[in-house]
Amino acid sequence: MKVLITGSSGGIGSAAAQRFLSLGHEVCGIDIRPAPFSHPAYTHFTADVKDAASLPEIGSVGIIFNNAGTQNSDDDIGNNLKGAINVTEKYMSSPDLVSVLFNASASAVSGQEFPVYTASKAGLLGYMKNTAIRLAPRKVTVNAISLGGVYTPLNDPVVNDPECWEAIMKVTPLKKWMTVDEVADWVVFLTTVNRSMSGQNVLIDNGEYELNPTFVWK
Repeated sequence: MKVLITGSSGGIGSAAAQRFLSLGHEVCGIDIRPAPFSHPAYTHFTADVKDAASLPEIGSVGIIFNNAGTQNSDDDIGNNLKGAINVTEKYMSSPDLVSVLFNASASAVSGQEFPVYTASKAGLLGYMKNTAIRLAPRKVTVNAISLGGVYTPLNDPVVNDPECWEAIMKVTPLKKWMTVDEVADWVVFLTTVNRSMSGQNVLIDNGEYELNPTFVWK
């Protein structure tokens, strides 16, 4: 099966691409950065998801993983929301399509974090629902993952700051963050194993949103 991954040069995108390749899939990656690795079944396209005209012609795809995004940039709406819309609308007509997955954020659920970033990810969840409705008649599953903390270079400033990390762990019930390999597990399951869940947002945040006790009683 041909898998399309945007933001394929980043930590999560690269891990997901390599996982699909290890399972025998063909992978096409789109990123503004160079390819992070080489593999006979991997094709890399340098393009900006914000620019619909720059998106390549890659033939029919079976899976779309909308992963590209920025945090607290000068255009989070363009990168995170409009970019995912551009990609989905271009490739969703593929006759082989079986699944679309969006990389949203725990911020879309909690409202915590940078304002425009949070808005861009919350908008992504609304668009995911709309896409799921439109693709349901074709039996294409469409879902989102909303991740909490993940060990990526983007998060090094807080991971490597003892004071910040201590504060983060105080509000993280499982006292850990996700690795990119764990994220890849979820991506593969939701796009290749799952055939019955669609239109859903899966919050994966080590219990930060749901498990912090707030009950007060004298």
